[in-house]
Amino acid sequence: MIVEMKIENILIDLDGTLTNPKLGITTCIRYAMQKLGRPLADEVDLDWCIGPPLKASLAKLLQSDDDTVNIDQLAEQALALYRERFSTIGLFENEVYPEVAETLEKLQQQGYRLFVATAKPTIYAEQILEHFDLAKYFIKIYGSELTGERTNKGELITYLLAQENLDATATVMVGDREFDILGARQNGVKSIAVTYGYGTAEEFAQAQPNQMIMNFSALMTALDRLN
Repeated sequence: MIVEMKIENILIDLDGTLTNPKLGITTCIRYAMQKLGRPLADEVDLDWCIGPPLKASLAKLLQSDDDTVNIDQLAEQALALYRERFSTIGLFENEVYPEVAETLEKLQQQGYRLFVATAKPTIYAEQILEHFDLAKYFIKIYGSELTGERTNKGELITYLLAQENLDATATVMVGDREFDILGARQNGVKSIAVTYGYGTAEEFAQAQPNQMIMNFSALMTALDRLN
């Protein structure tokens, strides 16, 4: 029998949960596609690219009927071009959602152990969180590698739990996409979905998070309900 533990550890997604990265991400995608000679029309919606592993999203955008095109190779080129702009400009074209800093401070004061769990490369996540003065609330920031390892949220959570020796039953994942919810479930971790990010109602209906919140400050109440 699994004994349910009180929540002690909170894993928090970055894009669409702590900050709204839309301007930086979408502008850098357009930059990369333009450089590849595959410009995107202004009306093309790119919101679905925020959250999932970026290379896979770029590969979808680059899909072609031409069998001679190596999509994987093209997506790698697009990713390199994306990072060309993102690493210096795009990562700061970003804004913190309301009440994030205040809520993180309260959670820290209450003794919760906070970690970032993002598919974004760790090097960028650290710069963003330092820039917005949020890094100080987290024990450690976990992201993917520039080479692509741990862009899968389930694998990332597995790695984080092992590295920090955390009890999955005393841990919750907070995020805005189905990948956060499904990755949590894969690891026996509870989940809280934020509805103000980039996940759709259909995603959440399918993924079935344990709790849903409409703003970040409601995290306090959601944790009380889980405990």
